[in-house]
Amino acid sequence: MITVICPVYNESGYIRNVLDFFIKGLPAEKELIIIDGGSTDDTKAIVAEYAIHHPNIRVIDNPDKFVPFALNKAILASKGDPVIRLDAHTTYADDYFVKILETFAKTGADIVGGPMRANGKTNFQKAVATATSTSLGVGDSSFHDEFHEGYVDSVYLGSWKRNVFETAGLFDTDMIRNQDDEFHYRAKAKGLKIYLNPQITSWYYPRSSVTSLFRQYYQYGLFKPLVLKKVKTGVRLRHLIPSGFVCYLILLFAMTSIPAATFPLLLYVLLAIFFAVRKSDNAIMAADMLIVYPLIHIAYGSGFIIGLITLWSGRKPSI
Repeated sequence: MITVICPVYNESGYIRNVLDFFIKGLPAEKELIIIDGGSTDDTKAIVAEYAIHHPNIRVIDNPDKFVPFALNKAILASKGDPVIRLDAHTTYADDYFVKILETFAKTGADIVGGPMRANGKTNFQKAVATATSTSLGVGDSSFHDEFHEGYVDSVYLGSWKRNVFETAGLFDTDMIRNQDDEFHYRAKAKGLKIYLNPQITSWYYPRSSVTSLFRQYYQYGLFKPLVLKKVKTGVRLRHLIPSGFVCYLILLFAMTSIPAATFPLLLYVLLAIFFAVRKSDNAIMAADMLIVYPLIHIAYGSGFIIGLITLWSGRKPSI
């Protein structure tokens, strides 16, 4: 039997998709644990409606609200092996569970998953999806490369053999954001193997507004220094470049009288235009990509700097 877990909060518009996918997916022997963070909409009522006819579906409450608490509660309450995480804002290929089990059997890895394939309904969502799958957007992260296969640092969502939690422990509840990165870095540091298989197919729908996207990437940056403090082997150049870019922009205001100081910014703008024109489907999407690139870099970089300052002051980041 496999265990499927899904943290939720006010997901009445999406939860039926998760439930229907779970019910029709193979293998038949499985359980689904929905962890609710205090929803005020009909999420729990919808799950209860399904559970009447499907006793392998249940919901547990998460008064601590945040995702790492939800994951830990579900893992401790579960019985199956492996444990497979779902996200309410993601859609899944019909053979999603089957491909996960095949990948475990083929590779002998301890953790498996697929790449983060972003999709979009609006031009802005499509721009975010495309920008975050390019090297300018996210650097050398194989996590976002839908064609990469092999051993990696992390995977989208994740599926874990039960022995992983005996070796690496549970999710760190300090990590309100980036808990999956920290957990996978920690697991890898303990000798566990993480395998990315592009045949494990899902599609994630990114944030649909400038403000929500900025907030998301700011929080990613805010918690990343704490991740790297806890697991120093996880440090990568791509984590540091956005904060360097933000520092450069701040210093640029003090160097306006030096023409050469604007050269890196000009190069950045040209690269953004190149990727936007090359990767976009239309002019509107290209214009949105020219907003998305600096937005996610400045948001992440600013968050990273504040996260560093917070740690240096002896405190932990919070949202």
